[in-house]
Amino acid sequence: MPLERDEDIAELLSGTRTIAMIGASDRPDRPSYGVMRYLQSQGYRVIPVNPQITGEHVHGEYVWRELSQIGEPIDMVDIFRRPAAAGEAVDEAIAAGAKSVWLQIGVINEEAAARAEAAGLKVVMNRCPKIEIPRLGLPPVA
Repeated sequence: MPLERDEDIAELLSGTRTIAMIGASDRPDRPSYGVMRYLQSQGYRVIPVNPQITGEHVHGEYVWRELSQIGEPIDMVDIFRRPAAAGEAVDEAIAAGAKSVWLQIGVINEEAAARAEAAGLKVVMNRCPKIEIPRLGLPPVA
């Protein structure tokens, strides 16, 4: 069951430091662009993943083609993909050893969420950390 209680979401965000963002964009008009910038401003390390802009930089971070290339521990995978494509992103997160997956607003994939939970990952679905962090009154991470 995806996390719903404010306390559980706050605990997840407070314990997260490194976020891989699948579907990160270098286009300022895209939601992932603003969410990545906001998360960085809150102290998170955000690693962009997007095969279409691999090798470029977004907000000072190198863009990777896929999660498996990152080569460092990932606390959370923030997924900006269509619901049908979210399953593949969740499977990559499981394989990469991520601790949690966060499916953005409108990204609802119950089967993928169940696979993530069965693999021991925490799941948040149909929410945005850029909205949740101020709503919950969370301070920047250290």
